Amino acid sequence: MPEHLRVDHSHRRIVVRVVLLTHVLLALLTAAAVTLAYRHLDGDIRSQDVTGMLTDRPEKEEVEGPKEPLNILVMGTDDRSCEGCAIDGEAGGGGSDTTLLVHVSADRQEAYGISLPRDALVTRPDCMDEDGGVIPGGDLEMFNTAFALGGPACTIQTVEQLTGVLIDHYVTVDFNGFVDMVDAVGGVEVCIPKDVSDPTHNIFFDAGTQTLEGRQALNYVRERYVLSANSDIGRMRRQQAFIASMINKVVSAGTLTRPDRVYSFLSAATRSITVDEELGSIQDLVDLALQFRDTGLGSIEFVTVPNEAYAPDPNRLVWSDKADKLWKRVAKDKSLTKKLGRRSITAKDPVGTSSADPSATATEPVDPDEAAEQEKQRAEALANGLCG
Repeated sequence: MPEHLRVDHSHRRIVVRVVLLTHVLLALLTAAAVTLAYRHLDGDIRSQDVTGMLTDRPEKEEVEGPKEPLNILVMGTDDRSCEGCAIDGEAGGGGSDTTLLVHVSADRQEAYGISLPRDALVTRPDCMDEDGGVIPGGDLEMFNTAFALGGPACTIQTVEQLTGVLIDHYVTVDFNGFVDMVDAVGGVEVCIPKDVSDPTHNIFFDAGTQTLEGRQALNYVRERYVLSANSDIGRMRRQQAFIASMINKVVSAGTLTRPDRVYSFLSAATRSITVDEELGSIQDLVDLALQFRDTGLGSIEFVTVPNEAYAPDPNRLVWSDKADKLWKRVAKDKSLTKKLGRRSITAKDPVGTSSADPSATATEPVDPDEAAEQEKQRAEALANGLCG
């Protein structure tokens, strides 16, 4: 073989070896990075087994489906001690600012979250503290006193006794982590129906659809003096819309195709949550998340437990008789009623953009009753500080 051909052939072998070695090294480095990231995230998750503190638990009804339905209690703590968390001027009492009972159907085709007003008057049962002592219950107690007095365990005990629904898992989220999660996905879109100027609490917004970054988002979900006539119910509805919009953003291509955003979001989430032991690892959380892969955004809904004014004091709320019917539907793994569904906020359209399009049904006959219902819903949305 001529000398120059032997040199070229040898050169090609060297190039192939270098390319193969490079690929192997990249694979090893990538695997190492993923492993380190996995261990880092896994180490950030806090878990606490509270089952030993729960008594007289309801039995779970058997339903048809490929899996068991799941009931997950999500609690957002109102601790203002973290840096920048006291933006509304309120002192943190260690209570639960936001409580959602999330029901996931047995076929994993739908999920709905039910907000429980923090100031609603309820019958709080006796709870058990970490040392086995009794935390006395009481009648006409504000719902969020359960968390303030006994943390997640007492809140679970209260919800189970009031609803007859067994709680399978729980998650608590702190406000500082909330800010980081919003920033991790590049902000979350909301629609604000009017300008907000609240110098007392240092909260200011222009009207319109906009993307809010972390601290702005915290201002938005905390605001309750300008946007809504009923401060706590309105704030809950805006929190529902914000959570729905965040879900929409997290599963969008703009997040899922950005590994940096996915990692940042997971890092922020794992640093800010406490879960039960069955959800105490990244793998457990991933396994749970994968169960939602067939759940459409339009089938992820948020509603508020039916409530009414407390007759002796109209400034207070109590759950209405309709709440009992809702809890029976949850226990039997039934969808929301048509009426509740029409008033729900979905992850598909959390800011009400589709319903705000006047041309969408302009050429179709309008049923007077349907038009009146839509107008009622729009007025209700505006009263709660939402656009549509």
